[in-house]
Amino acid sequence: MTEKIRVGVFGGTFNPPHLAHVNAAEHFAEAAGLDRLLVIPALLPPHKEYSGTVEPNERIEMCRLAFSHIKNTEVSDIEIARGGKSYTAITLSELKSDNNELFLLCGTDMFLTLDSWYMPEKIFELATVCYIRRESDTDITEKIEDRVSLYKQRYGARILAVNASAIELSSTLIREELKANKGSQYLPPAVYEYIKGRGLYV
Repeated sequence: MTEKIRVGVFGGTFNPPHLAHVNAAEHFAEAAGLDRLLVIPALLPPHKEYSGTVEPNERIEMCRLAFSHIKNTEVSDIEIARGGKSYTAITLSELKSDNNELFLLCGTDMFLTLDSWYMPEKIFELATVCYIRRESDTDITEKIEDRVSLYKQRYGARILAVNASAIELSSTLIREELKANKGSQYLPPAVYEYIKGRGLYV
């Protein structure tokens, strides 16, 4: 039997993609032993308001610049091309095949609310859910452990913790910094140059 290809799915608005995103992707690829990593910018995220006037094709290009150094990584427009709200369950259904094994990366904020997402049972059926800490707050550890137990009991979930030093960054904060002609320290240099060259977030 041929061994299945291990495919990672890393979604988000990436508005803009910053160093915490890159750090998460690097550790995700290593922890899950990925053969391929798909970075998937959302068109309309169901769980939060999309802020700003940056076009989807510009977010795609920024992602290409941000993640290009990570081996076997590609930026996918699957959610943007589909249109409408970007539901993870639908994306995973479209990506799943007999030849692959899917791994979904979440920050802890998303991980703690997964059971409120659209068709959570489908998400847990189709992918191993991997979570990475986005904060260094030890109080949240117990909440995470409770969720792990709940998801395993309720959905038969396969869950992987991605261990990495937390980088606490907010895209909202970075957009405010960029408006003030600051914020380069939070972004991959190529992304910052692209933003400045196209006059984004001003």
